[in-house]
Amino acid sequence: MKTSELTGAALDWAVAKCEGKVFDLSPDGYYTYKPSRNWAFGGPIIERESISIYPDESDDMADVEWAADSPVAFCWGGPTPLIAAMRCYVASRLGDDVIVPDGLV
Repeated sequence: MKTSELTGAALDWAVAKCEGKVFDLSPDGYYTYKPSRNWAFGGPIIERESISIYPDESDDMADVEWAADSPVAFCWGGPTPLIAAMRCYVASRLGDDVIVPDGLV
């Protein structure tokens, strides 16, 4: 899957893989690690990796409202700041394409 298209559980799984974390379901059937949707998880990664987040002012892609870059990965976008930043982080560690488990796509 293209890193630029990762969202939801697939993106959170990819971030967990980069972080060396286990991505499991909670007893009630929900994924608890959500760095692309929860600043408590994503914020420390953004700070540690020196990821910059800013409004995307280009008209290239309709669903991209935010852009993110880091010293290693330049200009990754998303509909929210966290999604843009986590795509940037995944790209910096895993590249432009990621093999995601079938149940998460």
